[in-house]
Amino acid sequence: MRLDDEVLAVIMALIVVSSVFAAAMTIPRGHEEFLAIGLLNENCKIGDYPKTVFVEENITLCIFVSNNLAKPALLQVRFKLGSRNNLPTNTTYLNSPTILSLTRVLNSGENFTEKVSFKLNSTGENVALVFELWKYDTELGKWVYTGRWVHLYVNVTRVFPG
Repeated sequence: MRLDDEVLAVIMALIVVSSVFAAAMTIPRGHEEFLAIGLLNENCKIGDYPKTVFVEENITLCIFVSNNLAKPALLQVRFKLGSRNNLPTNTTYLNSPTILSLTRVLNSGENFTEKVSFKLNSTGENVALVFELWKYDTELGKWVYTGRWVHLYVNVTRVFPG
């Protein structure tokens, strides 16, 4: 009879382990929802960013935005100027005028890359080209800062006639 009890215990243990494993496989995995923004060079590639630009020179960069929320989103990228001591944070947007904005509706899992061109009209060192990501909140009926941004420091100089 002892052997039968041991066999029964092993069978019961296998059933319990198999049941736990089967239950774990059927539980839906959580989907991490997030929005992303990226800054690319004028060829829409990573790297080789401008370090020095000239006043009134046409500057072209590419912006990448991705919607990994479980629903469509109305998104806006706002271009602003900052400095080393004046940048947005994960909770606070840059309190500076918006120079340029891009607005797009992206379905879940969609992204877009778009070239943006602009000119700067004054000189400066370590000027921060800031691109913030905003989302329209339909419940609040207004644009909300997502806490996502990218920036690039450039030195802006004047062209002197030679």
